[in-house]
Amino acid sequence: MKVLTRHLAIRVERALGTSRVVNIVGPRQAGKTTLVKELILTSRYVSLDDDRMRAALAADPYGQLELLCEEAQGSRRPIVLDEVQRLPEITLALKRIVDADRRPGQFILTGSSDIFTTGNAYDSLAGRVMTLTLRPLSAPEIAKQGPCRLLDIVFEYPKDCLGALPKALSFTRAQARDLIVRGGFPEIRKLGDQDRTHRYISYLDSIIERDVAPIAEVRKPDILRRLIDQLAARTAEELSVAALCKALQARKETVDSYIDILCRLGVIHRLGAWTSSGAKREIKASKLHFLDTGCATALRGEDSSSFGLGADPVAFGHVLESFVFAELEKSLPHLGKRWRLYHWRQDAREVDIVAEAPGRLLALFEMKASGKVGADDFRHINWFMSEGPGKSYKGIGFVVYLGSDLLSFGAGRIALPLSMLWSFPL
Repeated sequence: MKVLTRHLAIRVERALGTSRVVNIVGPRQAGKTTLVKELILTSRYVSLDDDRMRAALAADPYGQLELLCEEAQGSRRPIVLDEVQRLPEITLALKRIVDADRRPGQFILTGSSDIFTTGNAYDSLAGRVMTLTLRPLSAPEIAKQGPCRLLDIVFEYPKDCLGALPKALSFTRAQARDLIVRGGFPEIRKLGDQDRTHRYISYLDSIIERDVAPIAEVRKPDILRRLIDQLAARTAEELSVAALCKALQARKETVDSYIDILCRLGVIHRLGAWTSSGAKREIKASKLHFLDTGCATALRGEDSSSFGLGADPVAFGHVLESFVFAELEKSLPHLGKRWRLYHWRQDAREVDIVAEAPGRLLALFEMKASGKVGADDFRHINWFMSEGPGKSYKGIGFVVYLGSDLLSFGAGRIALPLSMLWSFPL
């Protein structure tokens, strides 16, 4: 079976040329093992899921790593330590090894959480490690296209980028629904509706059982499991910890702690609030996004048929918004400039996603779960940029919709087909 190209493979190869240790972090089953086994040339693959290997490294980390380095010396290719979050104490031995030999590309670490941010890590390897995040498959990877360069084009053409965008690939609403509800986990997305739902539930159970312990102690796993269900039902909504505490009959400290764990494991993302004052950002309520809409819809008991004719448009609108956010977030490592993502709301006015780049440049995104767009759909974007907090900024406003045509509603106001996210060539 042909392995799908992962866009992050190029970033990993580049990082191996500049950093002694490359740390690949991402949720379980996102494809980290396949990436380092099939797409990156390595000298040795060691899984810390192997009880004997983990015990040997725990007993003598420096000696075992030194032995692995001696065995790999002839190839000059990196050694892979997979599932390294299971032994965060290994970091001090890694530092000794890479400080004795300062050449780049010695180790690739993979894990469902970043071992260098855990309390059990003995050293951060500051200046020696490059950390990269591998998400589940993006829409461009599934479509065998290049990374989404939409924000790069906005940066190059900040007044009106319509003429610089590629032709949007054709798609149907049914295809869009199917893409969204299948999600991006390579082994799960190809399953039928019922099997996929069961696998996602099993997947989350395995996270609670295996991936949470290295990060923090969870005394009430039943609350964590019910919290995940609650968050799936609230994707693309502003986060109300008080409402979650009431629904779960749990303390605020417990819910806050568990939300932080799920963020660190790549299950959810807390999207900060944008303000025109950088010093005040993310103080207001965050918006919560499930990072894989296939997982979210499975937990909600939804499939493609759930969003057909007569379905609740608000429910699909929220799932669509989380899907677009996740796709933009996956595109960030491949862009030429550093963009940051936020949301914004003031009373009844709201912009779903605010992307900001250096130079006071914004790209604003609103979602519409419909095949038609009108001028009124830009009213919040227009107010934001002309009278609101973005009036001293330059930028472009997009309404992402389920139609097929790239449409202009004035300079810097573009109706964007959803398929534009996967229409950039390799």
